[in-house]
Amino acid sequence: MGAEQQVRADFVELYGAEPEGVWAAPGRVNLIGEHTDYNDGFVMPFALPHTATAAVSRRTDGRLRLHSADIEDGVAELRLDDLAPESDRAWTAYPVGVVWALREAGHPVTGADIHLTSTVPSGAGLSSSAALEVVVALALNDLFELGLPRWQLARLCQRAENVYVGAPTGIMDQTASACCEAGHALFLDTRDLSQKQIPFDLAAEGMRLLVVDTRVKHAHSDGEYGKRRAGCEKGAALLGVDALRDIPYAGLDAALERLGDEEEVRRLVRHVVTEDQRVERVVSLLKSGETRAIGPVLVEGHASLRDDFRISCPELDLVVDTALASGALGARMTGGGFGGSAIVLAEAADVDTITKAVEEAFAAAGFTAPRVFEAVPSAGARRLN
Repeated sequence: MGAEQQVRADFVELYGAEPEGVWAAPGRVNLIGEHTDYNDGFVMPFALPHTATAAVSRRTDGRLRLHSADIEDGVAELRLDDLAPESDRAWTAYPVGVVWALREAGHPVTGADIHLTSTVPSGAGLSSSAALEVVVALALNDLFELGLPRWQLARLCQRAENVYVGAPTGIMDQTASACCEAGHALFLDTRDLSQKQIPFDLAAEGMRLLVVDTRVKHAHSDGEYGKRRAGCEKGAALLGVDALRDIPYAGLDAALERLGDEEEVRRLVRHVVTEDQRVERVVSLLKSGETRAIGPVLVEGHASLRDDFRISCPELDLVVDTALASGALGARMTGGGFGGSAIVLAEAADVDTITKAVEEAFAAAGFTAPRVFEAVPSAGARRLN
């Protein structure tokens, strides 16, 4: 039984009736552009084939019932009028937060029965939480005929995560899940939410992009992510700009000089400004058909995240160093940091060699065995039936 049929059958068993529909929303990998999204900068994610799937029906009694096939727990039941930010520390906060955000924005959501399952690895830096948010938002948008465009659903999902969950994340993850197209990477300007779909078909060029999930879990609600964001905001304030996006790459040295002995802020500013420039370089290379040349740019990005933003970890560094030593074209950590996943760009013929080398390096270091899989640019959120 496929995921769609299984989630439908489980819904019937849980709630005693057929769902009104089934929806899916993917996780994402960020090719380049890390920690730039909350600085009004550029990002370049693409959607994974791994998805959160939801069977959903409307209710009219102001109640919300939620269940996940992936959590050993019963059906959670809540009254919509009782929903309050940061009142929920369980997995339910993500889908419930979307309902709260829709209602707070004035949209007439009167309740729902929801059953969820997900194949997006949790805690791997692949936006499993955004996939949960977006699949619920898309389902409710369809069922209640709200007529909201994809970018607006992404904004509401971000608000759910920022305010209801209490995690200060940017807009990239939700936009990627909602808006990506198969065979493309999404060049997103997070200031005005303008989007360009950039063709990214590695298989056609004899290459692969591997995701290496280190299985080191991270939690964005913890303090380190928030500290980096606050430091970036401090840098923008000291430099007299709305966001670090407004510091041109050509003016970086002068900006760093103006920050004087604010060493931590200087490092954060340097990463964001150079990372925005790396995104633009990757876009230019892909557009001109020089796909292999993005490899060194990915490596530069990892060094910046490791040394300036200081959010890597030994496992992520080991993936990158081992992959490059084994012939990879490029590699870097991806996602929020402090664990999660790295990406490896490789010739198709080198995939097995690189995978084996990484697995052996982890074993030799005494680390938990990583999970390695190919990342294929896939479709964004959609209704399945």
